[in-house]
Amino acid sequence: MAVGRRRLLLLAGVVTAVFALVALLATGLTKDHTISASPLVGRPAPDFHLQGLDGRAESAIRLSDLRGQVVVVNFWASWCAECRVEQPDLDETWARFRDSGVVVVGVDFQDTQGDAREYVKAAGSDYPIVTDTDSTTALAFGLRGVPETFIVDQSGQIVERVIGPVTADRLSDRITTLLEDGNQ
Repeated sequence: MAVGRRRLLLLAGVVTAVFALVALLATGLTKDHTISASPLVGRPAPDFHLQGLDGRAESAIRLSDLRGQVVVVNFWASWCAECRVEQPDLDETWARFRDSGVVVVGVDFQDTQGDAREYVKAAGSDYPIVTDTDSTTALAFGLRGVPETFIVDQSGQIVERVIGPVTADRLSDRITTLLEDGNQ
């Protein structure tokens, strides 16, 4: 009887392991890993006051000064390959929504200013770009790496966090909803 009981326990263990693996694969592989649970989503965005990449005082940005507008905060760096992938989508979003109460703000992260300036010039981007020289802002946002994008609603709340390249379609969908909700 001891042999029968061991076989039964072994079979139960194998069935449990297979069930756990199936459950993990069924839920873990379908999750959109570009959206990460963040303790900041649904809370006020950390305020920042950062110098413009061009070094001019008038190009500095304070996030709280942008209340009333939808703000797309994109952390990037010139050395980041995926940042180059999303760049046209950010430019497209800026061109489409800049006159609709939307601001795209690029936050250069762990980069040299010379390399960052060359990147922006080559890309032809004209939305506001600031530099987080001491990574204080990145830490306040809980940045995991670049690129990473936060969408902030008109009241200053973070409504979405996207890890990895963001697309113009994804931004457009969220921004359109926020603008429609804000006009009601």
